[in-house]
Amino acid sequence: MKTNDNSTTNSAPYNSNAGIFILGFGGHARSAADVAVAAKWSRIIFIDANADDGEHFSSFPAIRTLPDPLDPNWLFFPAAGDNRRRRSQMENVAGQLATLVSPEAHLGVESILDLGTLVAHGAHVGPGAKIGRGVILNTHSIVEHEAQVGDFAHISVNAVVAGRSKIGSNVFLGAGAVVIDSVSVCSDVVIGAGAVVTSSIDEPGIYVGVPARRVK
Repeated sequence: MKTNDNSTTNSAPYNSNAGIFILGFGGHARSAADVAVAAKWSRIIFIDANADDGEHFSSFPAIRTLPDPLDPNWLFFPAAGDNRRRRSQMENVAGQLATLVSPEAHLGVESILDLGTLVAHGAHVGPGAKIGRGVILNTHSIVEHEAQVGDFAHISVNAVVAGRSKIGSNVFLGAGAVVIDSVSVCSDVVIGAGAVVTSSIDEPGIYVGVPARRVK
């Protein structure tokens, strides 16, 4: 992780006895595991009520229920790709939450990450940016200087949130979409892939195109 001593990650400190329960076993859960492996986590178990007996990803097993008793050194990571489902996972966690940051990501000076957030490979978090709880900053996404991303938002692959913009909670910013600088997007908005948001959005809905316009 290309980071700075003045960035802040709200997560329990790593220790050699720690492991991560990844909540879910879908595609995003596997991407989260890939980041965890790159970040040197070697003890990973997927928890998914629909897992088949003996199912695994790489060498990491998927089981249907949590072990009993629980090892207090193990952390939880919510890994549903759907924003609302990920929020539900976090609200029902019975232990400490992890934050996963790829060693290939960059965290700028005075940037802040809250719990349960994923910063994937090649993502960039600019100086002074604030990232909420349970956020996905997907592969090669960019959140620039002093921008804010609300809880349970998903900034997709190659999407850009330019400087001093504000993204509300439960927002989905599609692959390659751009929010230009100093623009606000309210909560519960979906921005389609490749769209460009050139003015603030203050009504929930689905927006597509260049410039982005509401279609639903």
